[in-house]
Amino acid sequence: MSLSGLKIGFGICGSFCTFEKAFDAAEALVKAGADVFPIMSFNAYNISTRFGTAEANRSKLKEICGHDIISSIEGAEPIGPKKLFDILVVAPCTANTLAKLALGITDTPVTMAVKSHLRNGRPVVIAISTNDALAGCAKNIGMLQNYKGYYFVPYSQDNYKSKPNSIVADFDMTSQTIEAALKGQQLQPIIAI
Repeated sequence: MSLSGLKIGFGICGSFCTFEKAFDAAEALVKAGADVFPIMSFNAYNISTRFGTAEANRSKLKEICGHDIISSIEGAEPIGPKKLFDILVVAPCTANTLAKLALGITDTPVTMAVKSHLRNGRPVVIAISTNDALAGCAKNIGMLQNYKGYYFVPYSQDNYKSKPNSIVADFDMTSQTIEAALKGQQLQPIIAI
């Protein structure tokens, strides 16, 4: 399957340590011919960290995608009614955002984008990145993996010795996960080794 011509929403949440991997994934989608539209949660859009300033992160994402960033709830709401995207990716997806999606809470641009997009029965790809995936967040991962329309980029523990509950998606598998999701399939194995 070709990604050429696909319209892809690309949501970024505040797992700042994986921003570079997310940027690389977005760039790979653009190079594959997709039209990628950036969306950022409030935290991802506004917080500067040791992984980069908010301004630098916004500038880089906008440069990669070639579109203005959707950074407000009201900016994300028309995604569904206007059927703007063929597929929506959330990469990285934090435990906070994952919990909100599992419970139907819509209070950020990214959660609104997902809610609005799902109304059309179109797929959502989740690239999780969280330190408590195998603890407090586990139930929310399980819930979303059982919901129709959600597909996960394969993931694994990123540092089992010092962070035994932490998992991070293999961002290099974002394109393959999108291709499978567009066919209604979860890319396997979902837990990478």
